[in-house]
Amino acid sequence: MNLKGRDFLTLRDFSKEEINYLLDLAAEYKDKKKKGIPHDDFRGKNIALIFEKTSTRTRCSFEIAAHDLGMGSTYLNPKDSQIGKKESIADTARVLSSMFEGIEYRGYGQEIVEELAKYSKVPVWNGLTNEYHPTQMLADFLTIKEQFGKLEGLKLAYMGDARYNMGNSLMIACTKMGMHFAAGTTKEYFPNDELVKVCEGYAKESGGSILLTEDPAEAAKDADIIYTDVWVSMGEPDEIWEKRMHDLTPYKVTEELFSYAKPTAIFLHCLPAFHDDKTGIGKEICEKYGVKELEVTDEVFESPRSKVFEEAENRMHTIKAMMAATLQ
Repeated sequence: MNLKGRDFLTLRDFSKEEINYLLDLAAEYKDKKKKGIPHDDFRGKNIALIFEKTSTRTRCSFEIAAHDLGMGSTYLNPKDSQIGKKESIADTARVLSSMFEGIEYRGYGQEIVEELAKYSKVPVWNGLTNEYHPTQMLADFLTIKEQFGKLEGLKLAYMGDARYNMGNSLMIACTKMGMHFAAGTTKEYFPNDELVKVCEGYAKESGGSILLTEDPAEAAKDADIIYTDVWVSMGEPDEIWEKRMHDLTPYKVTEELFSYAKPTAIFLHCLPAFHDDKTGIGKEICEKYGVKELEVTDEVFESPRSKVFEEAENRMHTIKAMMAATLQ
């Protein structure tokens, strides 16, 4: 399969076969990494990493993946880059694509990464926008495939705010791959109708389905995977914590919620997670509201069914595959 020169902006742009190809390539690279087999076939190439939002897993994954492939990487944070301030997005794309073989962007609106791709001569990769998080999807689905040996026919229940990048991307990925996507949340936090209709088309073709429900037990019923994310995303004001806790606490992932899922069900979270008060924000929330755990309980997070750290490691292997496939 030839993906050379393709941008990686959203899984809406990729077929089921292409996604499976990337997952298989990631598994191959993971095996080589574990066995210490060199795979630095991209020596002499360099990539630019534009980060307008901070990151742990995405930055480390891109930098290590690039190093393993033999490439150099240049990290540009908001202070280092003039993108959108002194230099337009279009001009930034033209400058960077004359120096680098690939450009990663992690930041705000999807329109920014789309414009970068429009004016770039080299592949542009979406490390996260407000609307989509496609590299996370590859890591999630590699993890699921490792646990169950398949994707088709599995049910994934996403609990919490399903309006933004994680809810959107999981709904797209599940319906593309023949899985059953359920979102457990209030109607205010459902994905937008337009995207739901698009994904219903994917589901019709793949044999998947979509369920949007305000009943957490219905969402979790017979689920193979229960997934959640933080309730307040990067860039959103702290003042909305109280409202989110009020609205979304019924959808917290607990052992009781898992009782509705299959006995073999696993827990996934894209991280970071507020499962205790051992972070700055977690401690602040605990002191202010008397709530020690937010979107997931510590009992679930630390349980054997939790595969969040395997999932985090898979960010590196899948990003490596995505870069290699589009640069080869």
